[in-house]
Amino acid sequence: MRLPVRPRRSVLYVPGSNPRALAKARSVPADALILDLEDAVAPEAKEEARRRVVQVLEEGGHGGREILIRVNGEETPWGEPDLAAAARSGADGVLLPKVERADTVRRAEERLAWAGAPSGMALWCMLETPGGILAAREVACASNRIGGLVAGTSDLTNDLGARATPLRLEVMTSLGLILLAARATGLCALDGVHLDLADEKGFEQICRQGRDLGFDGKTLIHPRTVEVANRVFAPDEREILLARRIVTAHAEALARKEAVVVVDGRLVEALHVEGALRLLALAEAIAKRDAVR
Repeated sequence: MRLPVRPRRSVLYVPGSNPRALAKARSVPADALILDLEDAVAPEAKEEARRRVVQVLEEGGHGGREILIRVNGEETPWGEPDLAAAARSGADGVLLPKVERADTVRRAEERLAWAGAPSGMALWCMLETPGGILAAREVACASNRIGGLVAGTSDLTNDLGARATPLRLEVMTSLGLILLAARATGLCALDGVHLDLADEKGFEQICRQGRDLGFDGKTLIHPRTVEVANRVFAPDEREILLARRIVTAHAEALARKEAVVVVDGRLVEALHVEGALRLLALAEAIAKRDAVR
């Protein structure tokens, strides 16, 4: 598994057709932004939203945040023009909606290349249909450009004919499959959105659930939820101190030619050191991210 390179605790969707939201996003303390040309934009506003997003990226001022553009699907009239515009926009990546097959990813990769996208531009994939969930591993392996997988829990719940529950039992299998595919291929995994903005307690509980499952962060639909996601998905001081002790204790054990050591009454092996190093790398990346805000 790759160590985290940059924090993605909070990833905020920003409607590409909303000038006020696009301007405000520059000051929101989210780790990453998804400038949305798809679900958040009405059909008659698609082309103007595309122009507006490109202009916003040209103007800059996002403080080093990771920027993704969610394009429309390839089967729509806007999909190909969206990819062409995104390729030259300066965004860090493109988020493809409702991905169900590896071929979809490969076609998007070809179109980005034709349009002059830099080699470092990532392709992210939303898995939000039963077909997409079942193809998660195939999708994750479809291209070297793949940067991560994003759970689309709202559409998925609807397609399953399920009822949304506080514990999200209706999508737990799907979340697990997304995580398995992401971790098996060294990719980032982002949890789906929480639609009930009035349910602040429930939102924090679901953030904690997503963190405990293994997600790197939460996709969000409102700036006021950023603080909670940032706090929940970041290691706290107790976790950081314990991670440092684990690394130190294990190094001392190895110097004594011992493979294991006990820390706070718990056996520590190489796998625990790997987890501790990953946590410390994330904490360092968060500190650097916060320093440039």
